[in-house]
Amino acid sequence: MLSAIMIAVAGTTLALTVPAIAGTSTPPGSAGTFSDASAGIDPDVVAAMQRDLKLSVGEIGTRVRNERQAGRTDTALKAELGSQYGGSWMTDNASELVVGVTTEAAAARVRKAGAQPQLVTNSESELNTIKGALDTSAKKAGKAVTGWYVDVKTSSVVVTAKPGGQAAAEALVAASGMSSGTASGAIKIVTSEETPRLLYDVRGADAYYINSSARCSIGFAVQGGFVSAGHCGNAGNNTAGSNKVSQGTFKSSSFPGNDYSFISVNSNWTPTGVVNDYDGGTVAVYGSEEAAVGASVCRSGSTTGTHCGVIQAKNATVNYAEGSVSGLTRTNVCAEPGDSGGSWMSGNQAQGVTSGGSGNCTSGGTTFFQPVNEILSAYNLTLVTSGSGGTSPSPTPSATSAKPSATSAQPTSPTAGPTSPTTGPTSSPTTGPTPSTPPTSPTPPDCTDLEASADGELTSTNRYKTIPGAGYFRAGSGQHFACLTGSTSTNLDLYLQRWTGRRWMTVAKSTAGALGEDEQLTYTGRAGYYRYRIISVDGTGPYLLTANIP
Repeated sequence: MLSAIMIAVAGTTLALTVPAIAGTSTPPGSAGTFSDASAGIDPDVVAAMQRDLKLSVGEIGTRVRNERQAGRTDTALKAELGSQYGGSWMTDNASELVVGVTTEAAAARVRKAGAQPQLVTNSESELNTIKGALDTSAKKAGKAVTGWYVDVKTSSVVVTAKPGGQAAAEALVAASGMSSGTASGAIKIVTSEETPRLLYDVRGADAYYINSSARCSIGFAVQGGFVSAGHCGNAGNNTAGSNKVSQGTFKSSSFPGNDYSFISVNSNWTPTGVVNDYDGGTVAVYGSEEAAVGASVCRSGSTTGTHCGVIQAKNATVNYAEGSVSGLTRTNVCAEPGDSGGSWMSGNQAQGVTSGGSGNCTSGGTTFFQPVNEILSAYNLTLVTSGSGGTSPSPTPSATSAKPSATSAQPTSPTAGPTSPTTGPTSSPTTGPTPSTPPTSPTPPDCTDLEASADGELTSTNRYKTIPGAGYFRAGSGQHFACLTGSTSTNLDLYLQRWTGRRWMTVAKSTAGALGEDEQLTYTGRAGYYRYRIISVDGTGPYLLTANIP
């Protein structure tokens, strides 16, 4: 426990006592730092609220405090008012709680609790009963009816239908037995162009399945779909996402000669300018500027995750057993079956999609990728980006780019394991889901003799401290390990966050402890800017954070 090892803490100035600290403010490109005005709110949420609700950090803190108080008040009033309670809602700026009531006596009790009453026709329990009757008849709702919900602001149950679907909505109401009497007046039918559907993101390096069997990896999202390897499928082949939900169709595919394809996705899927890093996060794609020979490059795929190396040569021709492919880029990065089509990045710039190679990610190997700019040019596609806040134009093909061959190729037989470049693409699609086997992480040290330390004090519940202060530290690739010790009267949570270039993203956390229990955190990741965040879930008092920084 902390009480056994701590000396008196004077003040709250924090510093990691290790030379690795490189910054005293937020990293390059930051929009600012977070202050205690937003205490207790996860920084990822703060950033999202700033972006979407157009609020300052101070306004976020005020709003969240109002919302928390309103929630407590509403819970108490709902229990007190019983059948006179008509639901509640906050005003547009979240400055006040409004509570629907069915009697003047209930209104007086709402005012006494500090909320604003509003007389309504129906109690919440009556509205829920009406909606429940519609729920029991859900199978009788035609496709023209898109849903129904309780709207406490209008004291009604709203049934939504597509334009021209009024009769279908009325038939549903009749089937539920709610077409007459009081219930009839409490039901409103509205028409809307909205057609709710399940939504999924298209992300680079995510797995996808071809004709419900072979598996490949997404290269990069483009407007209307994504690009991948040509040997993964032929024009007309159907695809499903990593969740096995219907995804799209191969519109074009070129192999051999080239090794690229374009898959058009259906309306359930939204192309996004990120790549799955298989480390709990995503990497933003800023553009597709081509990297030079000797530049670092990282590949991500659904079998082996992310691996890095350097570009060794360009405009390589590989003579696979299925045919030769030219215009490839050679690297010393490993890959395995199922990684085919996956994303290659140099920094934040898209480079290409995995073709094939030799070796594996246990002993190492050589892997080739098809440059992405050639694919974009060949099919007149536009890369979807996120780091620069938009999309990048279709690039002009280089002078060494290979011309597209036939728009589709004969199916490539899935391989059971890695083969040499002369016998077939190493990263051929697999015949079923092959779970990624993450590399073995080094055994974390214990909490003694760690290289960095910081101490301080949290003075109230739901407060947080950022270490180092309002700044950050620069870490190399490797393993982070941290121990957080508090007093016997506090329950503290520990978060490690990485700067993505646009925001702080939580990459690891330790939140399992109870009062007086320590937290330990281990994370293995890439080089970058990092910081720790300590939050008091319960109680107040001093803390000691010790850490190893790669």
